[in-house]
Amino acid sequence: MSFLNKIFGSSENEKAEESYVKPKFYTLTGIEEFETIDAISYEKSVVLFKHSTRCSISRFVLKRFDAEYDFSEEQMNWYLLDLLNYRDVSNEIARRYSIEHQSPQIIVVRNGKAVFNTSHDSIDFSDLKQFV
Repeated sequence: MSFLNKIFGSSENEKAEESYVKPKFYTLTGIEEFETIDAISYEKSVVLFKHSTRCSISRFVLKRFDAEYDFSEEQMNWYLLDLLNYRDVSNEIARRYSIEHQSPQIIVVRNGKAVFNTSHDSIDFSDLKQFV
């Protein structure tokens, strides 16, 4: 809340925005997590977001993606991978889902298989709506 809002109060819209809870993402840190991801993917879509913490493009895309992502956990799960710290996990994604490594990159997993992937400026939140 801004300084002026503390003094003068805020509108109802601003209060609603402040109470909005961002969707939860899981941090992907180990290869053993793929069994869980694949199992979940038989019930709902799972989005894997591969992010490089050293890349300004990746940081920008992640920030935009996070701002636009508004699916509930009942609709879709989102896993975030710091690929610099977990390169072995990134390599497993490429191997397991037959996806060429990119960063930033999103991969949608359904029924244990990658059904969609895109990277860099092509990452668009609206593409995910078809997988709900």
